[in-house]
Amino acid sequence: MDIQATGLLSEMQAMRSELQPLTTPNTIAPKHDFASLLSDAVNNVNGLQKSTDDLRTRFELGDESVSLENVMISAQKSSIAFDATVQVRNKVVEAYKTIMNMPV
Repeated sequence: MDIQATGLLSEMQAMRSELQPLTTPNTIAPKHDFASLLSDAVNNVNGLQKSTDDLRTRFELGDESVSLENVMISAQKSSIAFDATVQVRNKVVEAYKTIMNMPV
């Protein structure tokens, strides 16, 4: 090795030793598993759909505090959330099938 390469190597090692305390894993961050995140997402979609059904029923019964705009916005929110959840499910199933078809 020439002197320039040796100097560069020692400089990189010094930088690595300075950065190691900064790259330790964060032990404070909460750990979530995929199942609980998926369950929370499904429960959120269910809550949005129940809220939309409640608003629709109140609007149909003539509740003055519920406007058509509120009902339509709520329906769109629940529809988008449901579609997103279905897309995530489809991607998970696709990934599962891909993994299961991999040769061992």
